[in-house]
Amino acid sequence: MKKYFVYLMMAFAVTAFVSCTSEDPVSDETTEQTGGQDSTDNQNTADTVTVTVESNILVAYFSWSGNTERMAEQIVAQTGADLFSIEPVTPYPEDYTACTEVALEERDSDARPAIRTTIDADAWAAYDTVFIGCPVWWHTAPMIINTFTESYDFTGKTVVPFCTYASTYRDETLARIVELTPEAEAHLDGLGLTGGRLNDESNVADWLRGIGVIE
Repeated sequence: MKKYFVYLMMAFAVTAFVSCTSEDPVSDETTEQTGGQDSTDNQNTADTVTVTVESNILVAYFSWSGNTERMAEQIVAQTGADLFSIEPVTPYPEDYTACTEVALEERDSDARPAIRTTIDADAWAAYDTVFIGCPVWWHTAPMIINTFTESYDFTGKTVVPFCTYASTYRDETLARIVELTPEAEAHLDGLGLTGGRLNDESNVADWLRGIGVIE
């Protein structure tokens, strides 16, 4: 009975952290991870970048395995939006288990992981609509999304949440992004997709038409 309980708890932990994996094979998931660098090689400071503004729409995303990046790029392809990667100063571990441990610690300690680059004020002011995307980590958005949303003034902007997930907590994660941007003028209905559903780009296109972003 004790051994069964241990196995049950291990299975629950894997299910709870539903963003570092997806329906795609693990070998595919690990080809684009942000992690892998020693944290001692990174300074705990952010650089302000001058973004070349080509649209009034911004797609900002955090991606660990590559799925959220794929979804962000599909949104950009459909809308012509500008793209901004939310990259941590200290990269998350490449190893799945190690990543889950860091993510859980950050959630439980209400951490605010530092972001490597920030958008300059003039560029930020040019955006009317901001898509914010992330994977589902431990039932919610990764804590670096808190860092991002607290770094900018969303007053007068329209926020559109999106996420990638393996099995559950899609709606909770989309709702969390809305909660983190209360000053936004409006929130459009978000979309969450699994890695498998990202293979059909019409899912993103249909969503964008449904919320009136594209015709």
